[in-house]
Amino acid sequence: MKDIQTIISQMTLEEKAALCIGASAWTSTPIERLGVPEMIVSDGPHGVRRVPDVHAIGMESLPATCFPTASCTASTWDVDLIRQMGQALGEECIALNVDVLLGPGVNMKRSPLGGRNFEYFSEDPYLAGEMAANFIQGVQSKGVGTSIKHYAVNNQEFQRFTISAEVDERALREIYLPAFEKAVKQAQPWTVMCSYNKVNGTFASQHQYLLTEILKKEWGFEGLVVSDWGAVRDRVAALRAGLDWEMPGPQARRAQAIVQAVQSGELDESVLDEAVRRILRIVFKAKATPKGGTFDAEAHHQLARKIAAEGMVLLKNNGILPLSGQKRIAVIGRAAQKAHFQGGGSSHINPTRVSVPWAELQARAEGAELTYAEGYPADDAFRQDLIEEAVKAARSADVALLFIALPTYKESEGYDRKDLDLTQQQVALIQAVAQAQPNTVVILNNGAPVVMCEWIDGVAAVLEAWLMGQAGAEALADILFGQINPSGKLAETFPLHLTDTPAYLNWPGETGTVRYGEGLFVGYRYYDAKRIPVLFPFGHGLSYTTFAYSNPRVSASTFKDVEGVTLTVDVTNTGSRAGKEIVQVYVHDRQAGLVRPQKELKGFAKVELQPGETKAVSVHLDFRAFAFYHPKYRQWITEDGEFDLLIAASAADIRHTLTVTLQSTLNLPCILDKESTIREWLADLRGRAVFGPMYAQMEAQARKMFGGSEEPRYGTESGIGMDIMEMFNDMPLVSVLMFQAASLPIHPEDLVNSLLQQVHSMQ
Repeated sequence: MKDIQTIISQMTLEEKAALCIGASAWTSTPIERLGVPEMIVSDGPHGVRRVPDVHAIGMESLPATCFPTASCTASTWDVDLIRQMGQALGEECIALNVDVLLGPGVNMKRSPLGGRNFEYFSEDPYLAGEMAANFIQGVQSKGVGTSIKHYAVNNQEFQRFTISAEVDERALREIYLPAFEKAVKQAQPWTVMCSYNKVNGTFASQHQYLLTEILKKEWGFEGLVVSDWGAVRDRVAALRAGLDWEMPGPQARRAQAIVQAVQSGELDESVLDEAVRRILRIVFKAKATPKGGTFDAEAHHQLARKIAAEGMVLLKNNGILPLSGQKRIAVIGRAAQKAHFQGGGSSHINPTRVSVPWAELQARAEGAELTYAEGYPADDAFRQDLIEEAVKAARSADVALLFIALPTYKESEGYDRKDLDLTQQQVALIQAVAQAQPNTVVILNNGAPVVMCEWIDGVAAVLEAWLMGQAGAEALADILFGQINPSGKLAETFPLHLTDTPAYLNWPGETGTVRYGEGLFVGYRYYDAKRIPVLFPFGHGLSYTTFAYSNPRVSASTFKDVEGVTLTVDVTNTGSRAGKEIVQVYVHDRQAGLVRPQKELKGFAKVELQPGETKAVSVHLDFRAFAFYHPKYRQWITEDGEFDLLIAASAADIRHTLTVTLQSTLNLPCILDKESTIREWLADLRGRAVFGPMYAQMEAQARKMFGGSEEPRYGTESGIGMDIMEMFNDMPLVSVLMFQAASLPIHPEDLVNSLLQQVHSMQ
């Protein structure tokens, strides 16, 4: 790599400013006289959307493999498979002359209404982080960069350029940042893309706390921060906050603003130099990988097929699947002949080829007669004649395969969904076909949950096929006819009703803000806390075989937080078919200083088993598996105490529970101050040591004053009818002492200051 510092010293101020802004829609600004080449980026994340002309945005891209979208890939729960997908994408980037692939997207699925949810992995930050880190490692192993996005708190399309996401610090740290954090620390993506929206009133593009304090300093991010396309409002403010590279370009006015800010002293040139250094480092790193050649389109198509098969989720099955022996099969629904395999927007790929469900079914159903009925039109029109045609076909068949695709006018980048419903025509179609044919299998092509209460009881099986990529039809046929045993599990909860969802009362916001009022309680965390029944729980997925969990054990029943603990369970395939099971490990904190979710996913493993085979599956739980973020300490902390380790097949299917005891090694600073309550004094180890004797005296005095009772509860005899100390416990100590000022040797404020000095001297 060239001597970057020497290059920076030879650059003019104008060249530095120009480098911090793109030269076109997809390229960085070259500086030929200093040997600085251009860098080419391209949309992703489930395929390479490389346009022939880098100065254009809207033109059709070059052919590339369209892999399944993130809602499907996350449902594989297979980190090795996602890494392979990343490697394939890296190879295609090399062949298509792309230096950085703009993906993956790791924003949380706060609400199933989010228009880009199909591009994001999960409602759970741990699962999303694991998927993202392995995706990045796969791509970058080929010498091609990635751009993890959209940083941060970008969870809706409504007013996405201007909306301010109002989120508290704990929710930010425990829900919306961990996937980014894990990916940065574990995989070091070459770039991080900031989001359009504001976070707590400040645009993400000029959010110093997010871009510099957390991302670069706290997490140690080494790459460059790039804007989402058109996200920058104030280039100088963004640069000062840590936004290195603005896209798209050129933006002569923005470059001139940087020059003038440095010349006037408004912007320190060292800040500009740091951005230039980060950009040059990635540019030269990218150009170290020779580009050109071809990629193995057939191999990548087959990989896309494998990923689709692993990610499809069998939601319901009364035994009709896998298909076997049916002589007459009715294939119903436009999606059977018009494969619906990707979403709309910037991730739309020009596939190398597309498999069609109808053709794949014809090829597999040897000896069976297949009939086709369209079922529903391309638009939103209601067509009773299409329903009647479908019913006729279903009634004369042994089984009906009903292909239902959520249309792009309901689900796409650029706008959020208005509901979780299928179209009126599709619901009526399913109901009518199921009434005519009890052996009806519904195959769904969608990127996010749909509600099913109106029709699910009447159908025999439901297969969630997602936006399944260009080879998805082959994967579908493999599963329907039993060549592959489904093993996908949901990476998000399917609710019964939209009104049940966590963000329902705070969606999509108004007057320029959206309040994240549900805090930590997103996805299954919310349904657990509220005890709300769901259609299908997080982690749910059926198989053509069955699995038994036995002999759960841990490496230590008592352990230190820095050491962590390893959990092991034996998993046995108790059925007659080979299959894969996803073992999920959730952690429950029995008692915590702050409110915590009932359980949180902290580990998982996917295991393949032959009939009758048993394998031991181990999952290691580290410090963060037991920690929570404490806003007052401004760090992740652990507390001594007992934790339940829940070994599960889904968030609602807990197979075993083990209890362990954690010993915290943290030596936390005292956070008591003049306004701390008595309860907070007693909860602090040093505070309790200093204040404990005084508290005992206060309690004895209260007993004497209010009824003379020797019991810990008192007051009724005096006519007050309340627990005085329970009331006092939630008052600031100084306020309680004010009521006793006449009996104190010094003023209450001086006494509290003295206690605080004693506490701080113990640290």
